Amino acid sequence: MTTMPTGDTGGVIISAFEHQYRYLAEREPVFARLLDEYGRPDPFEWHDGGRTGSSHFAAMALHIVGQQISATVAFVVFDRIAAATGGIPSPEGVIRLGAERLRACGLSRAKAAYVLDLAQRQRSGLIDIENMTALDDGEAIAALTAVHGIGLWSAQTFLIHQLHRPDVLPAGDGGVRRAIREAWKLDELPSVGEVRDMATGWAPYRSYAAALLWRSLRPAGEPSDPKARALGREAKATARTVGP
Repeated sequence: MTTMPTGDTGGVIISAFEHQYRYLAEREPVFARLLDEYGRPDPFEWHDGGRTGSSHFAAMALHIVGQQISATVAFVVFDRIAAATGGIPSPEGVIRLGAERLRACGLSRAKAAYVLDLAQRQRSGLIDIENMTALDDGEAIAALTAVHGIGLWSAQTFLIHQLHRPDVLPAGDGGVRRAIREAWKLDELPSVGEVRDMATGWAPYRSYAAALLWRSLRPAGEPSDPKARALGREAKATARTVGP
């Protein structure tokens, strides 16, 4: 699926994905209301500021680095790794650094081990993260979650943002669950199982449903993705440094 990056800074596109979002709106009135308010977000948009280029390995490394820390801190740590490897991190570059130098870049002991495991598996051929298009969603998730430190959520977000799979819903994501509670006016957060059950009727466009739910967590016109907001802060800081 080719995206059409014609939206504003909030990640909303005017004309793309009309069929997919119309499909969701016809099956769920809540989606129709959210679309009226937020437009049609690009589910495949990847906010990395150009850090990972076309490398799926580097993108997954950034997913791992960003686990349970802010996007701003994740970018700082990833940039240190990139500087230490001399460019966009590759499996070979990460292996050359080793665990201690990765930790010196700001990774925890566990995350250093995770990134190294991914690099070693890629180099040995246990995984080919750059060429996963022939795998179906289940096969791709199984291959990714076999890597230490890559859980279901990280694998699912990789399928959405890097492989552009249209029917992936991270039912355990806290943002998705909060958005459903607010949009459906529920008294409590839905369970993971309840989210999965709700989403059955949203197939085969559950990635679009997830994107719209995430989008609804921030005001219209304001970036909803934490990485997008971090990039905005970076740009403002750079502008202040450079000056008029």
